[in-house]
Amino acid sequence: MIKSRISTHRFRVGKNSYVVINIHQTTAARTEIGNALASNAVNVQIMKQAKGRRAK
Repeated sequence: MIKSRISTHRFRVGKNSYVVINIHQTTAARTEIGNALASNAVNVQIMKQAKGRRAK
């Protein structure tokens, strides 16, 4: 992978809040003999943060 650019946006509709994650990747693969694979796989993990002082 040559370059990976990630931008996140949070917005709220009513009492629901949404997270939008934009992932832009560029890859390149070259070979003279055999096979080349340029993968575009991404692992994204979203965790909810605890609210308030007592929450752990």
